[in-house]
Formats: sequence, structure tokens, C-alpha cells
Amino acid sequence: MSFNTAFADQIRAHLHSVAALRQGALGSPAHAAAVRTVKRLQARRFRASYADLATDPRTQPAVRFFLEELYGEHDFSRRDEQFGRIAGALERLFPAAVAQLAVDLTEIHALTERLDDALAGHWLGQAEGTPIAERYTLAWRACGARGERERQLAVVQHMGQELQRLTRMRSLRLGLRMMRKPAEAAGLDALQHFLESGFDAFAALGDASAFLHTIAEREAGWIDCLFDAPLAEACRRLDAEWSRAPA
Repeated sequence: MSFNTAFADQIRAHLHSVAALRQGALGSPAHAAAVRTVKRLQARRFRASYADLATDPRTQPAVRFFLEELYGEHDFSRRDEQFGRIAGALERLFPAAVAQLAVDLTEIHALTERLDDALAGHWLGQAEGTPIAERYTLAWRACGARGERERQLAVVQHMGQELQRLTRMRSLRLGLRMMRKPAEAAGLDALQHFLESGFDAFAALGDASAFLHTIAEREAGWIDCLFDAPLAEACRRLDAEWSRAPA
């Protein structure tokens, strides 16, 4: 198997799993609504957890990139379609160094969608009227998948490290900017936007190690809390965090 084929196969496999989840949700409006609910709650928690970094001019673009391009509530089907369409030609159409970024992105995307789908199923399994923080925590614990949660965080860290490394290559950043019009003409605008957003955000960061360490530390703390803390304590922390979320 060639280098290009291996990357393309990974990208297509991740996107196929996302498409299957999306198709399954079409047959269950209640499940689809539950997925939207857990995504909204998670986005609210992320906004609170990183509110300090979102007000710092240096880290603000990176926070926005993570919240909008990786964990947002948006519909990424257009970007998924573009990734799938050009997976086999990724290294020919874009600078070769971005291929691993595409694999990381689609793996994070697939993991996130799979975990959100499972969480939504367990959310529906909790009694109506259960306080939101308790319902979320119980659904999280019923879902389990601690290894996948930790893998999700590890891939985010790898993507961040790759972006930091690649943004130091001035020729690569210039090459991406030169790809803007050809990408738009080829119907690859969503993919181009993702790549430029990531490069611009990490270029503004400079040394991203402190930023990535903060993400790793805070998210690992939440994983431990939601799995291991006494239920009342986990709920108290969630409610406190949600209350701090910017409007």
C-alpha cells in the first residue's frame, strides 16, 4: 500500500463512520435532538473552560479554531464531502505536509461524532426531569469509552503539534494562500478554510506548547471528574462551569 493510499483509506474510513451515524440519526428525530442537546451542552462547557484564553489576543484565534472547527455545533457535512472527494489526491492538490493533518482531523471528527451519538443514546435513557448536570453525567458514565475519550485528546494534541511545526514553514503557509482560488474553483472551499484557519491560529500563537498543555490538563481533569468524582461533586462542577459560559 502506498503512502498516499494509506492516508486516503484512513480518511475515507473515518468519514464513512460519520456518514453512517448521520444517516442513522435521520430515522430518529428524538435521537437527533438528543445529539444536538449534548453538543450544545459540551460547546457551552468548552466556552466556559477556555474563556480566559478566548480573551487573550494571542490565543483567541486558536481557541476559536478548536471550538468552531473541531468541537463546534456546526454541520460539517460540506467539509466531509470535500475531504472524501479528494482524499486520494490530497497530496497532489495540497502541500504534502497537510496530509497527516487531514487524517488527524477526520479521526477527531469521527471520534467526536461517535461519542456524541453514544452519549445522546444514554441521555435519552435517563428519566425526563432529571437535572441537566446529573442527566449529562449519568449518560457520560453509562457511555463509558474512557479510552476513546483519551484518544480524542491525544489526537487533538498531535494535530496541534503538527500545526505548530508546519506554521514555521513560511513556504507552506504561502503555498496554502496561493491555493485559495484554485480550491474555491474546485469546490474545496470548506477544506481550504479549515486549513487556513488552523495555520493562521497557530502562527499567531508562536510557541503553542503552553496552549496545548492547558488543553491537555483541563480536558484530562474533566475526563477524570466525569468518570470518577462523586456524582454530586461532578454535577456541582458542571453547573458552576456552565454558569460561567459567555453568552
